[in-house]
Amino acid sequence: MVSGNGSVVRKALLDALSLPAFILFFTMMGFGSLARGAGFGADMAVVASLLIWGLPGQLAMVELTSTGQGIAAIVFACSLANARFLPMVVSFVPMLARGQASLPRRLLDAQLLSINSWAVCMREFPHIEPAFRHRYYVTFASSILFAAAMGTLIGYHGAILLPAVMVLGLIFVSPLFFALVLSAVKGRAERFSMIFGCATVIVANSLFPAFDLLITGVVGGSLGFATGKFWKPRNAG
Repeated sequence: MVSGNGSVVRKALLDALSLPAFILFFTMMGFGSLARGAGFGADMAVVASLLIWGLPGQLAMVELTSTGQGIAAIVFACSLANARFLPMVVSFVPMLARGQASLPRRLLDAQLLSINSWAVCMREFPHIEPAFRHRYYVTFASSILFAAAMGTLIGYHGAILLPAVMVLGLIFVSPLFFALVLSAVKGRAERFSMIFGCATVIVANSLFPAFDLLITGVVGGSLGFATGKFWKPRNAG
C-alpha cells in the first residue's frame, strides 16, 4: 500500500505522465482545432476544456455554435452530454474519505473528475492508503487537466497544420484509452457494461443519433450493472 504525501504525489505524477496526460493532450488538440473552425477564440476554447471537462459536451458546444443555436440550447446539450458524470461522482467522491470536507471543496472534487481520472483512480485506489487517496486524485486530475488545456491551446493555433482526418482521429484517442483502462478495473459489472455499451451504441446511433450517447449509457450501463450484480459463474460456490 502506498502512503505518505511524497510517495503518493510521485505515484500520481508518474501515473499521469505514463500515458493519460499525453492522451488528453493529443485528444484536446483535436478539440482545439474544431473550436477554431467553429469561430471560438483561443481563450474560450481553453475555458471550455477547463470547465466543461468532458469531450462529448465540448463537441456538442462546438457543433451547436457552428449551426447558430442559442445559448439555452447549447447549455442544455452540454449538460445532457455530461449527465453521465452524475452517477460517477456519486459513487466516486465517498471513496476520497473526505467526511469533514465543506460543500465547496466537495464540488471542486466533483468538477475535477473526468472519465480518465475516474477509471485510473478506481484501478489504483486499492493500492493506496485511504487517507492519501484524495491527494493522489487531486494531483492526477490536475495534471491531466493541465495537459488538456495545453493541448487545446496548441491544437487551436496549429489548426491549419492538421488535416481534417487527423483531427477526427485525435478525438477518438481518449475514448479508446478509457476503454482499455476500464477493462483492467476489477469487477464484472464494468466489463459487462463495456460489452453491452458497444452493442447498444450501434443500434442507438442508427435509430436515435442525437441521443445515442445518452441511450448507450443508460441501457448499456444498466444492463452491465445488473448482469454483473446478479450473474454468477457456474463454478462459483
